[in-house]
Amino acid sequence: MKVEIFDDAAQLGKSAGQQAIEKIHQAIALKGTANIILATGTSQFPVLDALTKDSSIDWGKVTMFHLDEYIGIPISHKASFRKYLMERFIEKVSRLKNYYLINGENNPVDECKRLNKLISDVPIDLAMVGIGENGHLAFNDPPADFETTDPYIIVELDDACRKQQWGEGWFETLEDVPTKAISMSIHQIMQSEMIICSVPDERKAIAVSNCLNGNISNHYPASILQNHPNCVVLLDQHSASRLKNK
Repeated sequence: MKVEIFDDAAQLGKSAGQQAIEKIHQAIALKGTANIILATGTSQFPVLDALTKDSSIDWGKVTMFHLDEYIGIPISHKASFRKYLMERFIEKVSRLKNYYLINGENNPVDECKRLNKLISDVPIDLAMVGIGENGHLAFNDPPADFETTDPYIIVELDDACRKQQWGEGWFETLEDVPTKAISMSIHQIMQSEMIICSVPDERKAIAVSNCLNGNISNHYPASILQNHPNCVVLLDQHSASRLKNK
């Protein structure tokens, strides 16, 4: 795992986007296609902005998988991650080879089965992720399941996670935040050839310190990234403020 620290979120996002672009080009050059995983949330705004403004990628050779989604949220809801990806990525790039969004309105067990069939045996070239205020990776809240090999799983959202979503303005009240979601599993994320983890903002500083300074623990789910051979964690001065030896 490599850690890079930038002056601000804009520089972080630009670098994350550029590194993603390079990886996508590399995959297409080697295999003719690229398979990527995209995250959502406020941390990904500058990253997706950099990606969608690039005109060099042949998006018709790229397949996109979705990281996580609330159970029971319609695509019309402002917190819907399907809506987020449609508006901030899919509609801004030329036609993708394929994209697979998580439908949180479907029966969650059946939806996981559908998604698991789609992604099984697909080599993922690049995963774009973040770290939550509680240290979660995707919606794998602590204590995260490090053992399951199912690509997509149903998860319970803890109070810290739900408070983050409310605090970021996605919901009117804390009670409106769903208690369950469908998330890509830790195991599936870790199968990606490259992981780019973008984490701006001071409110993430404690989580970043817990996940990067300490031992690997499912109580700090993103700490598992320490084990990945090709992971880069991009921080700004605020999110890195509690790191040792930064």
